[in-house]
This record gives sequence, C-alpha cells and structure tokens, in this order.
Amino acid sequence: MRNFHQLLPLTAALILGSLHASGCSGESSAPAGATTGGAASSTGDRRCEPSGGGPHWLVEGETVTFPVACASGLTLPGEAFELDPLPEGAAYDPVAREVTFSPGLDQAAVHDIEIRVAQTSEVGRVKIGVADNWADPSNVPVVDPARYPEEHGLPVLFLSPVPEAKEYAPATVIYRGRTYAAEAELRGESSLSYPKRSYTLKFPKNDKFSEPGEAGGFTDRRKVVLISTFDDNSYVRQRLAYDLWNRLDPEHIQVKTYSAVLYLDGEYAGLYTVADHVDGYLMEDHGYSQDGNLYKAVNHAANFALENAQGEPKETLHDGYEKKEGAPPEGEPEAFADLEDLVRFVAESDEATFASEIGSLIDLRDYEDWWIFATFIVANDSAGKNSYHYRDPVAGGVFRYAPWDFNASFGQSWETERESASERVEYTSVNLLFQRLLEEPSIGDPLRARYGQVLRGALDDRAIQAIVDGYVERIDASARRDEARWGEAYRSYEGWSGRSDFTTYEEEIAYLKAWISERWKHQDGLY
Repeated sequence: MRNFHQLLPLTAALILGSLHASGCSGESSAPAGATTGGAASSTGDRRCEPSGGGPHWLVEGETVTFPVACASGLTLPGEAFELDPLPEGAAYDPVAREVTFSPGLDQAAVHDIEIRVAQTSEVGRVKIGVADNWADPSNVPVVDPARYPEEHGLPVLFLSPVPEAKEYAPATVIYRGRTYAAEAELRGESSLSYPKRSYTLKFPKNDKFSEPGEAGGFTDRRKVVLISTFDDNSYVRQRLAYDLWNRLDPEHIQVKTYSAVLYLDGEYAGLYTVADHVDGYLMEDHGYSQDGNLYKAVNHAANFALENAQGEPKETLHDGYEKKEGAPPEGEPEAFADLEDLVRFVAESDEATFASEIGSLIDLRDYEDWWIFATFIVANDSAGKNSYHYRDPVAGGVFRYAPWDFNASFGQSWETERESASERVEYTSVNLLFQRLLEEPSIGDPLRARYGQVLRGALDDRAIQAIVDGYVERIDASARRDEARWGEAYRSYEGWSGRSDFTTYEEEIAYLKAWISERWKHQDGLY
C-alpha cells in the first residue's frame, strides 16, 4: 500500500523541481539520514540531497511504494539515482522514480538502502522497516533478530528461553543488534495468571543493558523489568504514572520507563513497558549505598499502624513488608529494625513529637508527594501497598520512597473496572502516615496549599494531555498490533469477567484523557 503521508512532501519537491531549470538556485538542509559530498560540474554548485522519505513501516505481505528525489528541489533524471542494496522483492523504476517493495513472510527486518547520485557525489539513505506478520499461518519467525532492532519505530527485544518460574535462569537477550548473556525470571503476583506475563531481566556487571535513545537515557542497567500491558488496553498507564512521579520533583528516586516490543523464543509477544527495577543498583545510581535497607510493601498490612487492614493487632510491626536489600537479611534478628522503629513512631508518637521529629526519619517531600501523586491518579492499589522504602543505616539517612505498580490508576481498578474521577480520596484509612501528615497543621496546611500549586505545574492538565499524545504518536501502530494479538484474550479473561463495558485501544485512550481532565477539575476544586 502507498504511504501517502510520507509521499506528499516528496511529491511536492518533485513538482517544485519541475518548475525550474535543473540549475535553479536555492538549497535546503539535508534530511535525516542523508549525507552529501562535493557537487559535479554537470550540476554546478547545486546539491541534490537524495532522499526516499521515510522511514517506511509495513508488515510482511503488504506493499510500500515511495518516490526517490532530490530533497533540495534539484531535478535529475531517474537514471541518476542508484539504490543499493535493494532487498529481494524490491524494485526501482527510474522512469517513475519510485521504489516498490512487497516483502515475503521471511523478510521481517529493518532494511537500510543507500541512494547514490554519482553526478553530485552524494549518498542518502532510506529506511524500510518490515514487521513480522505473526498472524499469517504461513509466517516465518524473524530470521535474524540482529537485523530487527525496531518495529514501527519502537525498540524490539528478543528473549529466549521463555522464563517459567520466579527464579533467575540463564537467558539470551538480543537488543538493537547486541547479544547479552543475561538471566530472566517471571515477576508479579496476579499477573502470573495473565496469558501475557511480566519478566525481570538481570544483566552481567561487565555487560549492562543500555538504551540511550529512550526515556532520556536508559543506560548501564543491571536489572530491567518488562511490564505486561495485558491489564491496560491504553498501554500507557504505567508509563504515565512513573513520568508524573518523576516530574513532581527531580530529586525523587526516578523510575524511568519506555515502550518496546517483545519477542519470546522468536514469537511475537506484543507491546511492553520497559522499566527500571527498584533495587540496590537503582539506589546506587541515585548516589546512595547499594547495600542500604530496601523494603517493599506487598500487602495492605503495610499501613504504618499497629493493626492490619482488618483492624487486628499485627504479629510484627513489619507485617506487610518484604526486605529486598540490606543486612541483616530477612529472616534474621533485627532485619526490619529501622522500619519497625518508623512504624512505631508513626503509630505511637504524640502530636508534638510527631511534628518535631518526623522530618528526621523520612524525606518529607517524598512522602508528601506520594500522597499528592496517589490521590491525583487514584492509585487505589499503591497508596498503602506497592511501594518501596529505602534507608542507608550506615550513613544514618532518612527513609526515601519509590513508587511501584500502577495498573490500578487513572480511572481503572486492578481488575480493570472503571473508577470515578470525581470522588474525593485521601487514603488516610489505608495509610496512617498520610493521616498524621494531614492532621498536623504545620505539615498538612502547607501540603494542601502546595497541591494547588502542583496542579498548575507538574500535574497541569494540558501538560499531561501532551504527554499522553506523545505516547500515542510513538506506540499507535504497535498498540494496534498488540490489540489484534491479545484483544480477545483481554475481553474474555476470567479475572475481570464482571465487566461488560470493554473498550478498544482507541476508545481507552479517549477515556483516559477525558478522565484526567475531569480529575484535574475535581482536584482543582478541592485544592
């Protein structure tokens, strides 16, 4: 099929060139991917800037046709352009000055073609990305993963073998043409039952994972999480949550994410969110000790209170937490000592002591922003549980907060049911620390006032809408491919069988954007 949105600018250039003599004046900057050399005498000092437009993205079995021309407006005969290497099934017509390519079911790859102009000693390039046609019964798996670094503009990661347990095992990762001898495991709890599951990848110390072009630089990572989008058919909730947390304060523990396509044992697995793994390595990246104490809140007993979520006395003050890093390890005496001291202080200190000393135990801005963040996006599953708390006992530092797990956010429960944007939530019943911060006038009053300022800054509606639009621009083709692969499984999944209001990807994006605007107005009315 013809890529008209890419053809139009080049067609305009051809028309413009035909209105002038071949020696017409005027130059333009070279397009991305084009390089130029000295001009030959037959064209004077004019440059051609050879271009085929693009990049052109298609699926095996489809056809792409695009013109070859001088982006500068210079007119040259079709024979002046030499294209090499043309993949099998591609042909250049010098009369029409067009390339036509109909890839077969074994030609999934990114093809980089040179466009040479001998008269001007210039070389341009055009990229043709052929996506694997996984849905065709006769499809041939990707032959060479090293030549398949992108799919519709998104990075592609190949993982083999497929992890089958929550325990690291050797695995091969191929990413942007580079092969890693890594380890991989399943991750998650409820998501383990999804047909499209999540994974954690661990890379060698001397061969860390790097993606310099996404997320503002996602480099030198020892661990990376591949988050399933099976429970979010907008494909962007997790990314948006972390990006908003990062925007709230550059001094936060930043959790970076980006979108990528995953292949498991050579088979298409769909669109995933790649994320930082919250661990000692990430803390080290933020200037802290890798050996500090890192705790994860894994259930609603992690509420900073003396009673659990059912109102019953806790067996230990660290109920609801797992220790992920630090010494002594979980299971040994005093493993949770500093965390238990914090829980005891929050639960038992009098008002004056709490007001004067809480700032010496926690990074107040972190925990205040946690409340703003969770209440704005209505993170019902991440206001008490699904959080990380880090402290370096050797340095005597305060506790820092880091976020985790946001499939339940932005108008969706963890079972994908719809959530109101106009409901007031403060999460004081599930998080005693929030309650105490809000009840203390010297902390709560400035915090509520700052909420209003944040709504006109990091959480401005128009800014968030622009972020979502940016995601969609990048992932749209990949999201539709994923929907074709997993849409029916999503709608029929027994975990949310009570729903009857399923949306398409396109409808869910519209729902998400409308929900954000409504939520912003509601919170603006409160703060």
